[in-house]
Amino acid sequence: MDEQGTPPGLRRAVGDRASHDYIVAELARHFPDDAVLSEEGADDAARLTAERVWIVDPLDGTREFGEVGRTDWAVHVALVVDGSVVAAAVALPAHGLTLVTEPAPPPPEPRDGPVRLVVSRSRPPAVAAALAQRLGGLLLPLGSAGAKAMAVVLGEADIYAHSGGQYEWDSAAPIGVAAAAGLHVSRLDGSPLEYNRPDPWLPDLLICRQEYVGDVLALTRRG
Repeated sequence: MDEQGTPPGLRRAVGDRASHDYIVAELARHFPDDAVLSEEGADDAARLTAERVWIVDPLDGTREFGEVGRTDWAVHVALVVDGSVVAAAVALPAHGLTLVTEPAPPPPEPRDGPVRLVVSRSRPPAVAAALAQRLGGLLLPLGSAGAKAMAVVLGEADIYAHSGGQYEWDSAAPIGVAAAAGLHVSRLDGSPLEYNRPDPWLPDLLICRQEYVGDVLALTRRG
């Protein structure tokens, strides 16, 4: 039970559904001709021929949302045109903060000290551990993908390298905001991230400060 007496599982389910219903209704009201791909909605193949597609994660970090006191969860909304994210927002409601592509967040300030890599608190990927070892870095565990990506945008971390696979709704909005802030975004081999594909599964991604791109890709391209 949480401090209000709500079981965590119910808290997660209600939060997920309420967020999905609200976002989808608002998108339908303002953009009735656009398609939507949401983690909590049925996948409609009509999105594959739509000119504009909204990719939504109503509650990224559902596990963390269900734990009282945790703040590392997010809400993702991204607009995709021709496979690319053209507008995005990532909300961090527990922090009272929403980061968007317009106006874009400022690039993170230069900093001293060891490289900081954000990783899953429950399933840290081997690639991040290898990068930390090779770069002399530190691992910072966080919950949702959006929280990890925004930690890099906000200058609280330097690299988010993920190799465990995610769905498009996990990363579409975060990479849109990160790119708008001047950060590098790509697959781990340096190739572009493409969205609104028939299979919405993405094997890996990289978000990092520009000064680390060369070193990181030199390692990840070699596996």
